[in-house]
Amino acid sequence: MAAGNQTRIAEFILMGFSSLPTEIQTLLFLAFLTIYLVTLLGNSLIILVTLADPMLQSPMYFFLRNLSFMEIGFNLVILPKMLRTLIAQDTSISFLGCATQMYFFFFFGVAECFLLATMAYDRYVAICSPLHYPIIMNQGTHARLAAASWFPGFPVATVQTTWLFSFPFCANNKVNHFFCDSPPVLRLVCADTARFEVYAIVGTILVVMIPCLLILCSYTLIAASILKIPSAKGKHKAFSTCSSHLVVVSLFYVSLSLTYFRPKSKNSPESKKLLSLSYTVVTPLLNPIIYSLRNNEVKNALSRTFHKALALRKFIL
Repeated sequence: MAAGNQTRIAEFILMGFSSLPTEIQTLLFLAFLTIYLVTLLGNSLIILVTLADPMLQSPMYFFLRNLSFMEIGFNLVILPKMLRTLIAQDTSISFLGCATQMYFFFFFGVAECFLLATMAYDRYVAICSPLHYPIIMNQGTHARLAAASWFPGFPVATVQTTWLFSFPFCANNKVNHFFCDSPPVLRLVCADTARFEVYAIVGTILVVMIPCLLILCSYTLIAASILKIPSAKGKHKAFSTCSSHLVVVSLFYVSLSLTYFRPKSKNSPESKKLLSLSYTVVTPLLNPIIYSLRNNEVKNALSRTFHKALALRKFIL
């Protein structure tokens, strides 16, 4: 954007869903509040069960626990402010608050991309090298892989957020989104942002494509290995161990790609808001549901935990 009427911005206004009637906003508040609470409960249950149940101590559930932590973080970054905006019409967010929200949005988003790739590698080792799995994915290895998944979020979030918020902003402080995402905030800048936009595009492609290619490679090798299994029962058992992860990956990457890689001519602010809901709100809600419904070990662990809680309650009473 060319230099224009620059001013010091103290706060931004999140337009969100303000164009909708009050009645619709109230319904959205109730819907998003329900999603928020169910997401927190579901992911917290996954964390507690995978920590407490001795049958869920494999690397697969260690990574699942990390994914649930990320989903909770993602939820806390976006939804509380959106709920306050809908119910109290408090659309303002401070300059620092906007930068903080964007920082953690990038951090958790990048970390999740790499964690999903790590989980795909874990499934590859489990299916293609089952005898060597305990040796390859020992405690030290899976802890290092988890740390390596979290780490890229720090430099990406730090560089992109610091660079963007170092630009001068125009008098217009209205962000046409329900959270401080990079593209709508960038439109308020009164300076030449060409270099930043190139960095943002290249960075997004690398962050999305590198994990995506690793996932594709892992599942290509997994598919080749499954096809070599002679019995249909063996094939079904092997596929069932990675089906939940495959569904989660598909949901995350399809929604992310539709949001950030669509042509600008087809990417109106309203359509982008709807697409953003899919990976900021819907995916964190569905992940624990998918892993609970499609994974017998998690279902059995949840059942054992529930019965233990009931027995403890009866004992106390």
